[in-house]
Amino acid sequence: MEAARPATEADLPRLAELVRAVTAELEVTRGGAVWKARESRQEPIERDLEKLLGDPDGRLLAGTIDDVIVGYAAARIERLVDGSRLGIVDDIYVEDGARGIGLGEAMMDVLVAWCDTEGCIGMDAMALPGHRHTKNFFEESGFTARQLIMHKPLNRPEVAN
Repeated sequence: MEAARPATEADLPRLAELVRAVTAELEVTRGGAVWKARESRQEPIERDLEKLLGDPDGRLLAGTIDDVIVGYAAARIERLVDGSRLGIVDDIYVEDGARGIGLGEAMMDVLVAWCDTEGCIGMDAMALPGHRHTKNFFEESGFTARQLIMHKPLNRPEVAN
């Protein structure tokens, strides 16, 4: 049975493995190299995730199937210049063999409920242009495009597009 639950400190090593897996998966897709250099979680990942556990404006979830962690999700609340609050989904990932059975939806439901309870005016999430399954997942979860970020590579071999 799939479930989404708050992550614990004991979960951090496994969640860090999943962060490394999603980073490896995304960095080779269109837009992934710049995402990795700019937005991905950085080592030491366990410490980065641990900060979320104690942050009242952050949530870290473990996604499980029969109590085995096969996914994770992370979100935070951003305060906007007008004083309103916006939920930001920074991470949502389910291992390849566990996709398509509702675990991602279960984690998203928890994040949406949390953002709603916290008085957020909405939620933002990012999908790389080379990762259509993620875009489709967010659209099925009720997200629509609010902004498109355009990028022009400038012949720098150290960061490909």
